Amino acid sequence: MPPLDILILSNGPGEITTWVKPVLRSLRQRVPSHEQVRISLVLSPCPHASGREAQIGQSYPEVDRVQAAEHFWQFLLRGKTAAAWDWRDRGVVLFLGGDQFYALVISKRLGYKSVIYAEWDARWLRWLDRFGVMNGAVIDRSPRQYRHKLAVVGDLMSDVRQVAASESLLQSLDLSAETELIGLLPGSKPNKLEQGVPLVLAIADYLKQARPQTRYVIPVAPTLDLETLARYADSSFNPIVHLVHGPQTQLVRPAAGALPYLKTQAGTQVFLWQPFPAYDVLTQCRVCVTTVGANTAELGALAVPMVVLLPTHQLDAMRSWDGLPGILSGLPGIGRPLIKLFNLVVLGILQRSGKQFAWPNIWAKREIVPELWGRLSGQSVGDRLLAYLTHPHQLEAMSQALQQVRGTPGAADKLADLVYEDAEV
Repeated sequence: MPPLDILILSNGPGEITTWVKPVLRSLRQRVPSHEQVRISLVLSPCPHASGREAQIGQSYPEVDRVQAAEHFWQFLLRGKTAAAWDWRDRGVVLFLGGDQFYALVISKRLGYKSVIYAEWDARWLRWLDRFGVMNGAVIDRSPRQYRHKLAVVGDLMSDVRQVAASESLLQSLDLSAETELIGLLPGSKPNKLEQGVPLVLAIADYLKQARPQTRYVIPVAPTLDLETLARYADSSFNPIVHLVHGPQTQLVRPAAGALPYLKTQAGTQVFLWQPFPAYDVLTQCRVCVTTVGANTAELGALAVPMVVLLPTHQLDAMRSWDGLPGILSGLPGIGRPLIKLFNLVVLGILQRSGKQFAWPNIWAKREIVPELWGRLSGQSVGDRLLAYLTHPHQLEAMSQALQQVRGTPGAADKLADLVYEDAEV
């Protein structure tokens, strides 16, 4: 077989760990020789990047070379990598995150075939060669004359769902057959953390009274240090603590080998999980409590049941509107009252319209996971969680619905087959 180059295009931390990693394994299982098949990973900029994507890629033994995102535009526009890589005559560009247009430009410049993993939409169908799609709905939305290019491979996140809890994970979270784990995801940005952190701690405190066997864990965003996270539970730093009746807490750092945790006045311990991404611990959660955003997409892909919070205790924290509302919010003296009024009106309209914000509900065009609005409290959310925990069949039904809206397992192997078929190996 003539030597082959496989150029993988990817971007964010989720794609690197849940798309690239399993596909790399499948590609190497078919052709282990690095001389026969050379695999290069090129990263494009991503707003959710942690800055560690290149380092993670370099840790994969299947990869021969990695280029970080800061060098991407030079490569896209001029075709030159920072290290002046050479390219073989035969190759395939495999798209695993970013903008599908990048794969079009780069594959045409190198004269390579192209294979695109299309989770929701297949684009540039006329010019790209092959598409591995998550489910049949992507094919149904595509023009009929190009559907021969598309094949259902399934959900690349499916392998992560099968991750078994390691013995060290069970020990660090004090888990046993009698305990249950609840994930608390308060967000990663200040506006969400202000409301999210004290609220999830209040929920944990409330649940502890009814379910003392339950353990709680916060997967900490890679951009957030523990001291900053803990400050959002401090009423002297965060005034929202009083609004949501959040408990005062302290950050506890046990001896080496044990997980740090937040401890409330009532004695509730909320473990802080720093390894990223946290899919191994999330897949062990009976249910998660999360703010709206990318977390809902990740939990949905992992088929983890969730309750989604949209608290409105501090409406002026929702200052992300464009256009006139953004201008009004900046007016001195009257900006905050105006934006509060505007958000109240808009939120009322959205609630009456039935608009959904959790990604699984958007995917399914119906409510799979509950979205709780308003001035939420530890008791109001805790009671909803207790109803689920005491009726576990409801959580199982939610998990099954999440799996159905995503796709079938085995996507990494099928995508690797498409790559080698495209290269005519």
